Amino acid sequence: MAFHAVWLQLTQVNLIDTEPARVILISLFMEGDPMFEAAEVGRSLAKEEFKQLEPEIHRLCLELQQRLRVSGKALVIIVSGVEGAGKGEVVDRLNRWFDTRDVQTHAFWDETDDERQRPRFWKFWRSLPMQGTVSVMFGSWYTKPLVDAAFDKIDEAELDQELKRIEELERTLTADGNIIVKLWFHLSKSVQQERLEHEAKVSKFKKSPLLEEFSKNYDRFAEVSERALRLTDTGFAPWHIIEATDPRYRDISVGDAIVARMEAGLAEESKSRPQEEPSAGFRDFQKIHDVLSAKSSQITVLDTVDLTQSLTAVEYENRNNKLQRGLHDLVWQMYNAKRNAVLVFEGWDAGGKGSAIRRLTAAMDARLYRVIPIAAPTDEEKGHHYLWRFWRHIPRAGYVTIYDRSWYGRVLVERVEGYAQPHEWMRSYQEINDFEEQLVDHGVALFKFWIHISKDEQYRRFKEREKDPRKQHKITDEDWRNRERWDNYKSAINDMVAHTSTAHTPWTIVAGNDKKFARIQILETVCNGLQRTLFPEPKNSK
Repeated sequence: MAFHAVWLQLTQVNLIDTEPARVILISLFMEGDPMFEAAEVGRSLAKEEFKQLEPEIHRLCLELQQRLRVSGKALVIIVSGVEGAGKGEVVDRLNRWFDTRDVQTHAFWDETDDERQRPRFWKFWRSLPMQGTVSVMFGSWYTKPLVDAAFDKIDEAELDQELKRIEELERTLTADGNIIVKLWFHLSKSVQQERLEHEAKVSKFKKSPLLEEFSKNYDRFAEVSERALRLTDTGFAPWHIIEATDPRYRDISVGDAIVARMEAGLAEESKSRPQEEPSAGFRDFQKIHDVLSAKSSQITVLDTVDLTQSLTAVEYENRNNKLQRGLHDLVWQMYNAKRNAVLVFEGWDAGGKGSAIRRLTAAMDARLYRVIPIAAPTDEEKGHHYLWRFWRHIPRAGYVTIYDRSWYGRVLVERVEGYAQPHEWMRSYQEINDFEEQLVDHGVALFKFWIHISKDEQYRRFKEREKDPRKQHKITDEDWRNRERWDNYKSAINDMVAHTSTAHTPWTIVAGNDKKFARIQILETVCNGLQRTLFPEPKNSK
């Protein structure tokens, strides 16, 4: 829905009428693609850092390629993403990092007559690497479905059918010993336009023939791509979304992804062999990974949130009273329309989830909602799939369920604390997206909130809780221990947003340093979402 349409609808029901509210709403409707927001935060690598890390990646690639030759496995590297992101430069670098005698690069831009006369996957099967070798696919089995969907040559159902076929192909290949590394290179719309203008002034050598065409259709391409990544982001062949604005950060991120996937794919082969002392080259991989992890934790999607936003007590009372009255009416309208809603609250310890939930429920009839607090799973819950305990509480038509923490513990707490193995939490992104899509397809209004506060603000709240007898029960040794893993959680949150903030189920990252501001932002988001659920914009509206 366009911003001005939302604004008009909410103004008509008296939910928006003050400047502070206008600031909040604008922050919620910034243009952008939810899944790719985490790849638009401005990460970069200094030239000196690149000079130190790049030779180590080169060495590791050669070392792992040698292991690949004797393993009976093969490596497939898929290079895809936004046009203008430097994919050609990456392919050139890959051919320098590996021994090119065992590397074949295949470009899939245009179909030949031979290819048109055969089933679509024929050309890909012909390009697959034999055991011990590497295929770099510049373009791949994803290219044609994405292009056709972006230009409305196929509809969503046909796209999904093609993606299902691709998933089955990748499952078949990995089961046969192929290691698949899928790289998606992302640029923001503005950066892509800058590159297009630059390309017009310089040589067109190695310029993608799709760059200009796709730059004119960026929004549609991003929408289609998000769906493709979401439906094919599997544990056995996950996507790596690469922020491509800075070439040095882009290339080192590529090396990190390839080395990690190759090491994981070759690990099973090495289990039957005596343990060997890691080479000096491989030990340096941890250094490379640590540098990138530090970059990822220093600059994440959370760092795009302005935590200085605040409201005065008077502004808060005016907005809170008006929004709670509006929410009360909307929840009853949802009940009468037999529409249900699910609200998910995640956030830092002491972020203010509980108080935000209380402001919501204060506006609702107690008969119409349930709050489900999520703690460590019980023995009964451990005996089921991790989503079982959340399915149990999905509300019937007309009612609301509020989850105080949720299924995202799988890719946050279980990931960071080591309760789930990497292959388990990595496949959970797709499982969670599928679960949420089922809810939305059924007509459920789904809201996902991450309440973000600064580390200093969390410390202040922790100390405040220790001093207040009424709040001392809220602070535990585990809270202080979790705080020590702040950077690990930041990286996990960034990945969570990148993999599960979709067009249909986006995350709302709440500026939580000022509790009054956070509560109003949440109330407005819910009121706006329920309004759209009850009175949807016509599909052909712009």
